[in-house]
Amino acid sequence: MNKVHFIAVGGSAMHNLAIALHRKGYEVTGSDDEIFEPSRTRLKNEGILPESLGWHPEKLDDTYNAVILGMHARVDNPELLRAQELGLKIYSYPEFLYEQSKDKIRIVIGGSHGKTTITSMILHVMRYAGIETDFMVGAQLEGFDVMVRLSESAKYMVIEGDEYLTSPVDRVPKFHKYKPDIAVISGISWDHVNVFPTFENYVEQFEIFANTIRSNGCLIYDKTDAEAEKVASKTQCITKGYDIHPFKYIDNKVFLVLPDGSLMSVMVFGQHNMKNINAARFVCNEIGISDDVFYNAISTFKGASRRLELLFEDKIKSNTVYRDFAHAPSKVLATVKALREQYREKYLLIVFELHTYSSLSVVFVDHYSHCLDDCDKAIVFYDYHAVELKRLEKMTDERIKRGFSRDDIQIVHTKEELLELLAKDKTSFVVVGLLSSGDFNGLTTDDLKDIYSES
Repeated sequence: MNKVHFIAVGGSAMHNLAIALHRKGYEVTGSDDEIFEPSRTRLKNEGILPESLGWHPEKLDDTYNAVILGMHARVDNPELLRAQELGLKIYSYPEFLYEQSKDKIRIVIGGSHGKTTITSMILHVMRYAGIETDFMVGAQLEGFDVMVRLSESAKYMVIEGDEYLTSPVDRVPKFHKYKPDIAVISGISWDHVNVFPTFENYVEQFEIFANTIRSNGCLIYDKTDAEAEKVASKTQCITKGYDIHPFKYIDNKVFLVLPDGSLMSVMVFGQHNMKNINAARFVCNEIGISDDVFYNAISTFKGASRRLELLFEDKIKSNTVYRDFAHAPSKVLATVKALREQYREKYLLIVFELHTYSSLSVVFVDHYSHCLDDCDKAIVFYDYHAVELKRLEKMTDERIKRGFSRDDIQIVHTKEELLELLAKDKTSFVVVGLLSSGDFNGLTTDDLKDIYSES
């Protein structure tokens, strides 16, 4: 039996990979110094939750076939040092995913935005078409109980290809490890400034990614994105560019305009999602899925968790509340634009949390210029504690307003301030968009229902 140990098993991708290997029949152990929900409960339900928190190098021995190292661990982690001392095979999780899928057709979705949604769309269509596939995706999907699946039988492996670092001992982007047969670049806009200090350095990672595509493979890219177009022009593989799928709004519903001119309703909205649909369609065509099958499948796609996800509606007060895992400027701009297009007659309130290292950085904040212009009211959540944790320079409220190029933005620093401000503003006939890769210091749906719902 294969025996594998996870260092920092509590991470989102790590705990899902641990579950996938456990279900595949591996003997799985793991450790971490902190494990939050939902990782904790999911590991417990599988019977692989560590007995205690912390690092236990004494439990590692030469009976292990592999150690999988999470990004949360440090280079001096005692279990890592013990594994190195024993001469055990050490993988990052992207390296291990490649090992598990090297005999499969690998489809890797890269880009600064839209990765999770495009990956989710492809998986949704493949499932509808009855095509078995292994996968790794960055969100919980409806109809899938795990975010990672590994098997011996699947012909395909669909991977969301993150450009962030592989592991503390291998500081290169994850998507450099997968060697895809089919790849997507959904667009390139600077992110992760703590790792890629210049835009040129960031773009270079996508050039390297494109050059890892197998020689007879295919790169599918957003041809309306200048940087993606440049990267595609330099690669040696087959390239296919896509843009926005033709669509129409009719009575606040979205309809795709199909190649024969007919209309088909879909459950997602926004120009960025019309691009995501086309990216997914191009990939599905590459593996032999017809447009007829694709369109029938995509009409039932509801979206990925936390990607323009509807939290609740209140018909009495005529309020709608969404949340979106948006943090990079391109994502924020696309989400605000999508909500504005979908709800032209409503009062649009956007609350955006500066949460990532990049977004909290004074050297990066100007990239948000005009991202929040297309809403009636904009609130920026700026948590001083998050700034301290990341050891960054604290910005004044005026500096943040200047970065967004909008003087009437209101800045709040705590959940309590935010709730007080929301309660004082318009609370009927409102569309609220909560944009963050965090949680606004523990803001809950019930907190929002107290303000925006009668029930």
